[in-house]
Amino acid sequence: MQRRRGRRALKGILWGLVIVLVLGAGGIVAWSQIGVMAAESEPLADVRANPAITVDDAEQGIVLAPADGDSDLGLVFIPGAKVDPWAYAPILQGLAEQGVTVVITRPWLNLAFFDLRGLDAFTSADPDIDTWSVGGHSLGGVRACQLAEDADALVLFGSYCSTDLSATDLPVLSLSGSEDGLSTPQKIADARDQLPADAELIEIDGASHASFGDYGPQAGDGTPTISAEQMHADVTESLGAFLDALEDRAR
Repeated sequence: MQRRRGRRALKGILWGLVIVLVLGAGGIVAWSQIGVMAAESEPLADVRANPAITVDDAEQGIVLAPADGDSDLGLVFIPGAKVDPWAYAPILQGLAEQGVTVVITRPWLNLAFFDLRGLDAFTSADPDIDTWSVGGHSLGGVRACQLAEDADALVLFGSYCSTDLSATDLPVLSLSGSEDGLSTPQKIADARDQLPADAELIEIDGASHASFGDYGPQAGDGTPTISAEQMHADVTESLGAFLDALEDRAR
């Protein structure tokens, strides 16, 4: 009798654990789909109408490439948490115009930390490119730091590393905003020791956290004083020069 009661109690505990796990997993999935920040329609329409680039909704992600197909450099870019990947197409299209193939990933459950795929899952979008950088915005940048050992360079948008890369010779470009209320200038400075000594850090005056994508205002962020057009131009100039230098080193 006592054994039967013990077995029933054990079954009850096990079923209770299963229910808790199922409810927990379901809750995470539901939470990941609620409140995703959508790409703004007008900037995205400009990307789709840009005759200088091609836009491909591919298996590996959103692929922006020069229309003439002449590309020697690639950038795998990881979105911030719960941000529509398409929101980064407008700010990255300038790179494609300059000859860089950009692959904007679609993180599992809209959160980079849940996406366990390696860099090659995205670089397979163009196997002919030998030089690949990895980058990301906010939480996407933190994940990019974890993938950086397999890349030729690292690019951060309003982000910083929790992975120690200070002893590496990895080329790094960190773009931040003076008005960023989430990855604040102080947080960027506090994590500086995780990057190589020669990492290039550029603070864009007037830029907020959400200035690095076209998805509208974000809770907890600062107020930007830079226009979207100027932000796009500044990012294209800084990142384009960085990748040009990377290409020169690869030759």
